[in-house]
Amino acid sequence: MDKEKLKQDFRQALARLWRATGYSLAGLSAAFRHEQAFRQEVYLLLLVVPLGLWLGDGSIEKVLLVGSWLIVMLAELLNSAVEAVVDRIGSEPHELSGRAKDIASAAVMVALALAGLVWFMLLF
Repeated sequence: MDKEKLKQDFRQALARLWRATGYSLAGLSAAFRHEQAFRQEVYLLLLVVPLGLWLGDGSIEKVLLVGSWLIVMLAELLNSAVEAVVDRIGSEPHELSGRAKDIASAAVMVALALAGLVWFMLLF
């Protein structure tokens, strides 16, 4: 492979990374603007991260305390995405639409339970 081809591939990869970062930031912004639960969890994140870094005894505990809350954020983002897609498809009630929303919501609940368990087990 020649040097020019490598440079071109590298530039394309950087451009793709730049665009993907923009899409991700747009998604975070949209979730914050349109999803009350996500906003509440962001506010808690602002409390939980410094608290986890302060209370964690060593790097492993700090990663577990902070990471468990980031998993909650991840689940909430996916839940919001599922809800947006289902709502886009149609507003009429449908068993599968309800099931999809309920399952996505259950994922958030499981993530919250995990975060609670991690914090309880490490701090008490």
